[in-house]
Amino acid sequence: MNPIVTVQDAVTAFADWIEPTDTELDAIELEYPVILAEVDLLDAQITAMDRPANELDARRIRRARNKVLAARRDLANGPAAVMLPGGAA
Repeated sequence: MNPIVTVQDAVTAFADWIEPTDTELDAIELEYPVILAEVDLLDAQITAMDRPANELDARRIRRARNKVLAARRDLANGPAAVMLPGGAA
């Protein structure tokens, strides 16, 4: 019979590398308005799925889509000095 051995040391040995870097955190902070707008859109879509379609839900989804598009536009047209990691050189 084989004894059960923990592998905690092997798993937690890389814990420092799992954390996001400062550059990644800055990129997330830069994209935060887009993330919030997408969450609002998803919330509006989920709410509309729970009941029959009505004009109020359609307006809420339309406003949320416009908010997502505006947030993406603002991110794309942001300062030229800001470079997101992983982009083309």
